[in-house]
Amino acid sequence: MLDARARLLLTQPLDRAAERLDRRGVTPDRLTLAGLAVGLGAAIAAAQAWWAAALGMWLVSRLLDGLDGPLARRRCTSDRGAGGFLDIMADFTVYGAFVIGVAVGSGQSLLPFLAVLFAYYINGSAFLAFSSIAERTGRRIDDGRSLSFLGGLAEGTETIAVHALWCLVPAYAGTIAWVWAGIVLVSATQRIVGGFRSLDSGPRTDEATRSGPA
Repeated sequence: MLDARARLLLTQPLDRAAERLDRRGVTPDRLTLAGLAVGLGAAIAAAQAWWAAALGMWLVSRLLDGLDGPLARRRCTSDRGAGGFLDIMADFTVYGAFVIGVAVGSGQSLLPFLAVLFAYYINGSAFLAFSSIAERTGRRIDDGRSLSFLGGLAEGTETIAVHALWCLVPAYAGTIAWVWAGIVLVSATQRIVGGFRSLDSGPRTDEATRSGPA
């Protein structure tokens, strides 16, 4: 919900930071991997209930995640899709690991955190499936990112804020997780309905191409 506004506010600062980072030895993929490593460190810190360290590392990991794209655009790197693939896999890994870390570190019931992971699974499946099919059928949403993102109530900005909130008030982590799981499920429903309508309004494709899970 807030991603578009956040991009407007952060585009210029991130571009300036990418300009300073634009030197030999620093590549977009290395920034992505650095963000992944720091994000996993944040998850480990959360599992140990080192909340200040977890918060700091979480925010640094998201900053690194935000810098790989501007650096790639500055380098005019040819888009073969590898960087976008690496980026989304790193994001999913860090998000899931951090939820597990908070669940362990807070010492509360695991059920609300399992609900968050379940909601992430549905939400992620919805926008990844839409992105793949939209690309194949010529209905790609081009907003400068590697994938076609359908907007929703819960996006990257809200995810960063909620994960940070867990570190700030860990005593209420379970309650926050229940609320967040509900919000993400609403967002997933929005993406499923919106994605279906968008694809259904386009040219028909062969129904035989439908497939279930591998």
